[in-house]
Amino acid sequence: MMLKQRIASGAPILGTFVKTPHPHVVEVLASSGLDCICLDAEHAPFDRRDLDLCIMAARAGSLATLVRTQSSTAHDILNALDCGADGIVVPHVRSADEARSIVARSHYGRGGGPTRRGYAGSSRAAEYGQRTIADHMRASAERTVIVAQIEDLEAIDNIDAIAAVDGIDALFVGRIDLTVALGCTSPDDPLVIEAVKHVLSAAQKAGRPSGLFTPRPADVALWRDHGASLFLLGSDHGFLRSGAAQLRTQAGLD
Repeated sequence: MMLKQRIASGAPILGTFVKTPHPHVVEVLASSGLDCICLDAEHAPFDRRDLDLCIMAARAGSLATLVRTQSSTAHDILNALDCGADGIVVPHVRSADEARSIVARSHYGRGGGPTRRGYAGSSRAAEYGQRTIADHMRASAERTVIVAQIEDLEAIDNIDAIAAVDGIDALFVGRIDLTVALGCTSPDDPLVIEAVKHVLSAAQKAGRPSGLFTPRPADVALWRDHGASLFLLGSDHGFLRSGAAQLRTQAGLD
């Protein structure tokens, strides 16, 4: 089952963020048993070449790949999808109008203008020209995942309208940025917890899957009870740091 269909089913999905723009990191994670990875082009130095190589490594290892884009521009969305990503996580989605524009930029369809996804039949996503236009458009519609990241006060105010936008596959709470937006210093502040619950509740009412980052993996069961199913936890940086610290402890040198 493709990632898009798994998300739609509400099945629990576990992934992690990749901050290091190198295909070797992705190649290692492809054998980890994770359901997906998210290449973090918003906060890490990924350019198009980096995305291309990392997505190639993920596809070679049959690992579903999302890209957290730098922005919601057509350029950033096109970079990720033409390279063959399974979908995108778009940061700072604040309104239903913005969500609708993101959907249009991510899919082919009738009409012109700057919001429709541009067609490139020679990309990896199109199997380097082997697919017909009709086949490529069908495959793209069946595969492309669009996740709206909710992390701003405006988004909280507009959450019911955002959740109702056709074509958004899931809402994802950017819990750390939401913490800062609320003027808090801890993601466990009661204001943050209530805002997260509000987003997850709106997603449930709209029949929309949802997910979030949580700093403690043990909290996944708690958030599952509130309807979340997509969990992007930790990062390759965190794995390196915690693994090195664990090694030192196990060696008895502390």
